[in-house]
Amino acid sequence: MESLISSLAIWALPVLLAITLHEAAHGYVARHFGDPTAHLAGRITLNPFKHIDPIGTVLVPAGILAMSILFNGSGILFGWAKPVPVDFGRLRNPKRDMLWVAAAGPFMNFLMAFAWAALFKVVHGMPVHEYSLPMLHMANAGIQINLVLMCLNLLPIPPLDGGRIVVSLLPNRYAWHFSRIEPYGFPILLVLLLGLQSLGHLGSVVWLLISPFRLLIATIFGI
Repeated sequence: MESLISSLAIWALPVLLAITLHEAAHGYVARHFGDPTAHLAGRITLNPFKHIDPIGTVLVPAGILAMSILFNGSGILFGWAKPVPVDFGRLRNPKRDMLWVAAAGPFMNFLMAFAWAALFKVVHGMPVHEYSLPMLHMANAGIQINLVLMCLNLLPIPPLDGGRIVVSLLPNRYAWHFSRIEPYGFPILLVLLLGLQSLGHLGSVVWLLISPFRLLIATIFGI
């Protein structure tokens, strides 16, 4: 129980920021390109409580973390927030601007991974104190969760951000056909993740996706 509480304390803030700021970024960029829907709904805010989904932001990440600790596993921590409402039809150029709105969330995760790496570097260079180790663990958790969310969201499966980016880039005829996958996107993702997990390959595949970015961060910050 003590291990679970300490892990929750380390992971809670990185997970909360990673998920909620991802959604806020979508709303901000949508407003920039002409859609005020998220702004009018009060969703362009750094207040995480505006974005929390009780299941996706709290129960799912906490459950994965608890199961990993209790059963000595290595589950991949992920979750989701309440999707920011975006009316793509109100964008100035819907098909083109969809790309930037979709890319904003993963890009925010990329920036947050760098911010957590900078914190890791600063704490590592300070004289050791009682909070040094917890802060280093939290910074490392921040890097990890942001890179995982970035890579998972960039998978080319609608309605994930990567799927919307593909729709934006494809010629209209192919984009329309590809976008019809959207109602089945999340079931496809869940089957894919559960299938890899059952085969014992999920951690390896996710690590393969995020390792180039971890190497980039480690090279830049010398950590």
